[in-house]
Amino acid sequence: MGADASDADDAALAVRLAETAGRLLLTLRAGGQLEGRALGDAGDAIAHQFLTRALAQLRPDDAVLSEEGAADPARLGRARVWIIDPLDGTREYAEGRPDWAVHVGLAIDGVARAGAVSQPDLDLTVAAPGAVCAPCPGALRIMVSRSRPPEAAQRAAAALGGELLPMGSAGAKTLAVLRGEAHAYVHAGGQYEWDSCAPVAVAAAAGLHVSRLDGTPLVYNRQDPWLPDLVVCRPELREALLAALA
Repeated sequence: MGADASDADDAALAVRLAETAGRLLLTLRAGGQLEGRALGDAGDAIAHQFLTRALAQLRPDDAVLSEEGAADPARLGRARVWIIDPLDGTREYAEGRPDWAVHVGLAIDGVARAGAVSQPDLDLTVAAPGAVCAPCPGALRIMVSRSRPPEAAQRAAAALGGELLPMGSAGAKTLAVLRGEAHAYVHAGGQYEWDSCAPVAVAAAAGLHVSRLDGTPLVYNRQDPWLPDLVVCRPELREALLAALA
């Protein structure tokens, strides 16, 4: 589906909100008054409050689902739902690493349609629509979780002659694929809709394949937001990678 003016407006808003939340998080961390778990918790709260208040003001007819807020059952009757992770990669943020991100995604009729992923430490924000994918030469490289690289990804890398690259945030891993640092991102073992909505919107806008591990579509704004697995890859790798993951 081609982008229309409404998609562009939504993407511009997502960029503005994600970048502002990112600046708030950088300022909080630079203050040096908090560290560790306390810093991560404060960052989650500050970014959540900013994003939800801004969306309530700027998109009052849309619903919001945030990792840090109570789910409003009324969202299930809405076609447009902003699905946000105010601070994806809380541990990485608190450790001073760059691989954390702000996710501001918009699902329309269950499809991740627009949004932005911002990596404030890299001064990088990528929007959907508008995302593009850089070339990725060389042997297969698959982005995986730092803490729990999935067995399926290890199996796929062995079968396809590739290697695994660990990184923090789901958004950071997805943007690494867009930047040409890896050919794919594979996750299994636990995620929620807010972990993947904005990254999936950005990846799809750039022409990448996005799906569950079994190749089925990712569906958003369900009653249970548990969405535990994800594949993002170059379209030419789709068949071989999904077969190796099966």
